[in-house]
Amino acid sequence: MRFFTAPITGSLRAATRFASKTPSRAMRMGAAGGLVYNQSSSLSTDSEVPSKASFDSAQFKAFKLAQVDKINHDTSLFRFKLDGENDVAGLHTASCVITRYPITKKDGTPGFIIRPYTPTSKEETQGHVDFIIKKYDQGKMSKHIHNLKVGDELEIKGPIPKYNWDENVKDNVGMIAGGTGITPMLQVIRRIFDPRHKNTTTKVTLIFGNRSEEDILLKEELDGYAKSFPDRFKVVYALDTPPADWQGIAGYVSKDHIKEHLPAPETNSSVVFVCGPDPLLASIAGPKNPDKSQGEVAGLLKELGYDSTNVYKF
Repeated sequence: MRFFTAPITGSLRAATRFASKTPSRAMRMGAAGGLVYNQSSSLSTDSEVPSKASFDSAQFKAFKLAQVDKINHDTSLFRFKLDGENDVAGLHTASCVITRYPITKKDGTPGFIIRPYTPTSKEETQGHVDFIIKKYDQGKMSKHIHNLKVGDELEIKGPIPKYNWDENVKDNVGMIAGGTGITPMLQVIRRIFDPRHKNTTTKVTLIFGNRSEEDILLKEELDGYAKSFPDRFKVVYALDTPPADWQGIAGYVSKDHIKEHLPAPETNSSVVFVCGPDPLLASIAGPKNPDKSQGEVAGLLKELGYDSTNVYKF
């Protein structure tokens, strides 16, 4: 049994292996992850002005694009200004926002393209919010955002609650992410390892699949957690097209690799998070329902004995 039947960020063909030491070639690819991490971390923690949440969960608001940083050939970081320089996005772990832009339908009536995204800036970041967005050929919203110019506006509503970590803290967390599906995982990882929250027990294993080494997002930050918390955080990189000196696994990943790295389904205090393109979700955990509710657990996780009590689909 194969882990994926196609490339992980398109046809879902993937490879994975835990690398406790960053491959030398991968070290040279850390620039993209460093760009995102460093620019997402500009805080105003010494300000005496109390921060307030700019996002509104009851209505869409327009936010101005302030900066665009190219990460790789099809992915960029988009920074939007919040209402005030001391404002925060107001997101909790784990949550997302909804973006929209107006269109004219084929019948001439007005409508909207609406898509969810998870910010990558830290929850305490003041004055702006960041998104890492990959441009998909058939992605109407991703193409729209990639066509925005500095000064243009995007309508955003949120936060939209997803998994409530504060009410459902687990001792052992498994994660399977593909491409920009890393973004909700990053929310949870940061929450767990932020010393302010005093979590000293939860362990996390992340299986992170991408097409190539150049496509690995936020690698510097992820490797930093692995270095700082070697007994509590492991990252398993997966590549469709690895370089010659790649130290991970190329090709397909069997159910044995999931069994090796992720918490067992019979563990009461564990959860497996899954996020990525729809084919990945279907292959690993089964698709969500049409209304975007969780749906039944299927795919490889069901075959391995997991169910809705220990699987969550972002």
